[in-house]
Amino acid sequence: MLHASKIAGCALIVAAFSLAGAKPPAPKPKIVEVLRIWSQAPHNAFTDLIRYKNRWYCVFREGSGHGSPDGAIRVLTSTDGAAWTAAALVTTQYGDLRDPKLAITPDSRLMLTAVEAYPEREWVRHQTFAWFSYDGRSWGSRVKIGDPNMWLWRVTWHNRRAYSVGYSTVREHFTRLYTAPDGQAFAPHGEVLFDQGFPNEASLLFQDNGAGLCLLRRDGSDPKEAAAMLGSSRPPYRGWSWKNLGVRVGGPNMIRLPDDRVVVAGRLYDQRPRTALCWLDAEGGALDEFLVLPSAGDSSYPGLVYFDDLLWISYYSSHEGKTSIYLAKVKIPPAS
Repeated sequence: MLHASKIAGCALIVAAFSLAGAKPPAPKPKIVEVLRIWSQAPHNAFTDLIRYKNRWYCVFREGSGHGSPDGAIRVLTSTDGAAWTAAALVTTQYGDLRDPKLAITPDSRLMLTAVEAYPEREWVRHQTFAWFSYDGRSWGSRVKIGDPNMWLWRVTWHNRRAYSVGYSTVREHFTRLYTAPDGQAFAPHGEVLFDQGFPNEASLLFQDNGAGLCLLRRDGSDPKEAAAMLGSSRPPYRGWSWKNLGVRVGGPNMIRLPDDRVVVAGRLYDQRPRTALCWLDAEGGALDEFLVLPSAGDSSYPGLVYFDDLLWISYYSSHEGKTSIYLAKVKIPPAS
């Protein structure tokens, strides 16, 4: 309950702004809640989040370490986002499963993608796979998608087609756009999408007018070549223009809000490593950080869902000592 003096103080502030002919400051986005939802494995990381058939699903990698060769994919589910239970554990006897992502197919199936890494193999080092489910528990047989040694990092559906940016994990560093009508038979959509610096993880976003955006991570010792790139294109997405965002972003993801503003989430490296939210200025090619989630050190790989007037974010972090999975709810006021 607010004290009467606090209410009076608020009234005086509003009155002061009115007399000055200015509007009160617009309310800022704020964290409503952050929950640690899983920490059972030695290392829990690389998340994604989706809402499917009135339930929440969160996926991530479990392993003995960040780069250990024993990764498996854990699937959690929840009805309310507060109480989470294990729905499945996707394993392999051949390699290390990494970076799981979720999508919903046009025929209303859950689609899970992840790469299988083979540290001991000389020629085929990585292969991306897809699994499909109607309930988040039974995932059936996996399907190879994309080419060997091309890591298809995230699948996005648009106009009943699946799109994904794959990046080369051997020899030359380049990315390539893939597409499939069924989410299985992915074919290259052009040979090279972007090849400057060390491009890798990417998030795609398609606007209502058909325009496509690509947020692309880069790594390297040169700060200029490690800055994230923003690509834009029109159908049929064969010609892309690129802008340097001037900021390094790890585990990039982006989502469009109901008022058409675009939020970017990922790991920022300046000052201190952290998982943060930024506004994307697509026209100007810039990111404006507006909120830092409780995070530090080994952290990032957010999943994003806008639901019930809140931005729901899954991510992992080691700020409490052990890499664990977190769920944050953020209230973002409408644009003024």
